[in-house]
Amino acid sequence: LSECLFFFVMPALVPVILSGGSGSRLWPLSRDLYPKQLIALTGELSLLQCAVHRCASTAPEVDPIIICNEEHRFMVAEQLREIKATAGAIVLEPAGRNTAAAIAVAALMAIELNGEDSIILIKASDHVVRDVAAFVDAAKIAFEVACSDQLTTFGIVPTRPDTAFGYIDAGGALDGYPGAQKVNQFVEKPNLETAKKFLERGSFYWNSGMFVFPAKRFLAELTNFEPDIVAACKQALSLAKKDLDFVRLDATAFAKSPSKSVDYAVMERVSTVAVVPLNAGWDDVGSWDALWMLSTQDKDGNAQFGDVTAIDTANSYVRAGHRLVATVGVQNLVIIETADAVLVAAKDKVQDVKKVVESLKSRGRGEHIAHTRVFRPWGSFEKVAHGDRYEVKRLVIKPGGSQSTQMHHHRAEHWVVVKGTARVTCDGESTLLMENQSTQAAPGKIHRLENPGKIDLEIMEIRSGTYLGEDDIVRIEGEL
Repeated sequence: LSECLFFFVMPALVPVILSGGSGSRLWPLSRDLYPKQLIALTGELSLLQCAVHRCASTAPEVDPIIICNEEHRFMVAEQLREIKATAGAIVLEPAGRNTAAAIAVAALMAIELNGEDSIILIKASDHVVRDVAAFVDAAKIAFEVACSDQLTTFGIVPTRPDTAFGYIDAGGALDGYPGAQKVNQFVEKPNLETAKKFLERGSFYWNSGMFVFPAKRFLAELTNFEPDIVAACKQALSLAKKDLDFVRLDATAFAKSPSKSVDYAVMERVSTVAVVPLNAGWDDVGSWDALWMLSTQDKDGNAQFGDVTAIDTANSYVRAGHRLVATVGVQNLVIIETADAVLVAAKDKVQDVKKVVESLKSRGRGEHIAHTRVFRPWGSFEKVAHGDRYEVKRLVIKPGGSQSTQMHHHRAEHWVVVKGTARVTCDGESTLLMENQSTQAAPGKIHRLENPGKIDLEIMEIRSGTYLGEDDIVRIEGEL
């Protein structure tokens, strides 16, 4: 008689980080081109970097798949480099199509990179989890449930009646999986009275927006309910282009995907869903009052950051980024100072900060888009002064960094080296400039700035001409 030996190989747990949001409720610190997940709000690391570290704790053998906005790609890559982390893939969304499409792309990528039995752990880039060990323990339970081909979510054990979250109504223990429960229903964001009742019942959890799915099962369910999303994502991925460290989804194909959340597209429509309760100091940092609660406070309940002087001030969040901010005789306020905008809001009204952003958009203003300092692959630039026919910027170019080879029709550019060494190429001729030396490029001249040195290159750039818009540029070689 022959004996057959069967080996059970555990599926790969593939972390997926969704990093496509703009965080408009944390304006003016969070902007379209510099959203909250890229900002160090709760410590020295950004929220994205903290999420990557949690991936290493949860699934150390598999690099995460990161789904991000195309505009954020170089900042995401740079933040990974800073913490010496790598990604399995950085997938660029040409436009936001909500979480169902983003997770579908991630599931397809996980199968391609790690096999058809892959289990995907979906987490947002902009959440705070203070007890990482508790999160890892909950993820292990969710992984075991997902290995039985079940869709699983995390339910946050509520600490207060909160109207900012959707809720999960749990229906008792899930047989065979200690620590997991059945889901009765998903509930929309309630009013305060209903939220208080949910808290009293003890069977309701906050909807975290984090999931553990068998990739094939999720795609099968999504195909059943929303076949157009899966079809668009498959086509966008099949036509995707590899660009440096990035996977660029095909814009035309991806735009065909309906824009639906994963809750609406799948979770609220499948017959059975499991939930794993999570008590790990979680918060989605969705507003300034949430950040105040997460921050260290003084004896008067104030959280202060930067150059702040607070007199007779209580229960307030004050952040000064560029100048002294002084408060006298106020309480329950949020005050955020940046180089080009200041927010003053009652702490119980901060959910309406998004209305400020909507107002800026409707009036064609730019303060919701970017800070005065804008990051690029080569470094950054910061607007210092401007007038009708001139603009002054401070450029910082990293060692080995270079701008694209470019030309402008309507403006001249004059450069003064403040620190470091610059290589300036103009119409094919290269010149090295040391500190306090300068040169210029007239309109129509093809030019390029580079930093051949070992330290940051700082340059003051003076633009002058009849039109100074960023769209007056012809890139000959390179990007941005």
